[in-house]
Amino acid sequence: MPANRADQAVCADTDRAGSRNLMNTQTSTSTPGPRRVDPGGVLLAALGAIAFSGKAIVVKLSFRYGVDAVTLLALRMVVALPCFVALGWWSARKAGQPLQRSDYPKIVGLGFFGYYLASYLDFAGLAYITATLERLILYLTPTLVLLVSVLVYKRKVSRIQIAALLISYVGVGLAFGHDMQAGGDNIALGSLLVFGSALTYAIYLIGSGQMVARVGAVRLTACATGVASVFCIAQFLILRPVSILAELPHQVYWLSLLNGTLCTVLPVIMVMMGVARIGPTLASQIGMIGPVSTIVLSLLLLGEPMGVIQVTGTVLVLIGALAASQVKR
Repeated sequence: MPANRADQAVCADTDRAGSRNLMNTQTSTSTPGPRRVDPGGVLLAALGAIAFSGKAIVVKLSFRYGVDAVTLLALRMVVALPCFVALGWWSARKAGQPLQRSDYPKIVGLGFFGYYLASYLDFAGLAYITATLERLILYLTPTLVLLVSVLVYKRKVSRIQIAALLISYVGVGLAFGHDMQAGGDNIALGSLLVFGSALTYAIYLIGSGQMVARVGAVRLTACATGVASVFCIAQFLILRPVSILAELPHQVYWLSLLNGTLCTVLPVIMVMMGVARIGPTLASQIGMIGPVSTIVLSLLLLGEPMGVIQVTGTVLVLIGALAASQVKR
């Protein structure tokens, strides 16, 4: 695993469908020393982060048509699966060596926890909370990586990192309080579900370290996402009758197509290209534009309330996430 695991967790989304893993490969291969900033790379990283943040907006729009999280998640993965299969095939050819037999159960486990479970909890939570609060909770992932590293691996934590944890959670607390005052049912439940998504993904990030270094980030992302897609589709087939697909409004299909392409596959590729051109650290920092873009998009497209408290909470979470990502190894 690269020296700064939490730094990868800062970039873009927690469903993130692979952008953080894609950074890990570049971390281990990038050359030290200053480099000239590539404007094209900066633009790619920024557009990727904004596209990832649009996932919450698309899901919230889809909920307005009476569709549930199980169905939405399955539709999203049906769209994204062929693209990730192609990406996995390409990365396997580039790697030049097959996966080991022992890799398969690990990939299944990583796909289940890192993408299927994290994505399902995220979609389920979005049914109850605003897109902005969801994005801020997901940006607690670096702090959760830090906490798990301290508890499990007994890593030392600095005073700055402790302060970062406090700042991040105060920021989320402000946003949570704002949503509670604005009204809504089951906001606490929705927040807990999304927090579970962030925690699940943090555990995935830590557990995937050795495989990322050996298998490759792009290949692992493609394989794990493929596994998650199978779980998501199987979950729908078990829990819902296929006949309901004929009853869905056509808008749900268009939004799912948008979600699976513009908000899932395309940002993975853009962030990957951005990291290759500007490096993981800068791309990770640029990825913090995600929560800001979510606030703007939720205001314009969803009509969600935005106030001083919410903006303050966002700033605190971003500051805390950036500081928490500086994990000393």
